[in-house]
Amino acid sequence: MADIRITGRMVNFSRITFDTNDHDVIRQQLSNMLNEGSYQGTLVIIDSTVEQELIALIQLLVSLGLQPMAVIDGILGDEARAIQFPVLPADQPLQRIKATAEQVAIVEKPAPAQASAETKKPLNTNAVAHITSYHDEILRTGQSLVQDQGDIILKAGMNSGSEVIASGNIHIYGTVRGRVIAGAGGHAAARIFCQSLEAELVSIAGTYCVADDIPKHVVKKPVHIYLNEKQELEFEALEL
Repeated sequence: MADIRITGRMVNFSRITFDTNDHDVIRQQLSNMLNEGSYQGTLVIIDSTVEQELIALIQLLVSLGLQPMAVIDGILGDEARAIQFPVLPADQPLQRIKATAEQVAIVEKPAPAQASAETKKPLNTNAVAHITSYHDEILRTGQSLVQDQGDIILKAGMNSGSEVIASGNIHIYGTVRGRVIAGAGGHAAARIFCQSLEAELVSIAGTYCVADDIPKHVVKKPVHIYLNEKQELEFEALEL
């Protein structure tokens, strides 16, 4: 019997891109984003557009309860190799395109649970914009459609080598052959709906599944994808 086994497993990870090397700013902004410990223990991949003190950055992320697992090759590549930290290949450049149309809705986001000393009532809520992007044409190879403030609705399908990324839900009324990433900001309640699933990769809030691991009974069928209570991807065939 072999003493070594190689197995595969879907894991929950997030990619963090830094546009600053000011660690005080990074700590403050990440502390605000990592609300109520929902990211505690999350594996993260580090990307950066500026030079970083990598060891100090890794220590900072660990102190915030994150688990750095690798860096994206580029500015941090040589520094990571020097300390024998894993390096992942850089992404192939995609052409980011604009949606055909966008609809903006103002929604009320509850403020932190505080009360006024005089009124003993909750403080006012904050208004935030929720944007839904609509796109009429098929997404072609090398194209990327991104909506980081809401949902995306594709009225056509998408070719292999294309990608669609939304912080919220994604609806695709056509065949999916590229990468579909919902809940990109960590929104675990996000969902994916498509008319025919042949995706290269699907992901919700960092939990992903590649083409070879997509359940065979939903391939080329209408599908609803969501995270279950164990934060695992569920593929539900739809009857249309």
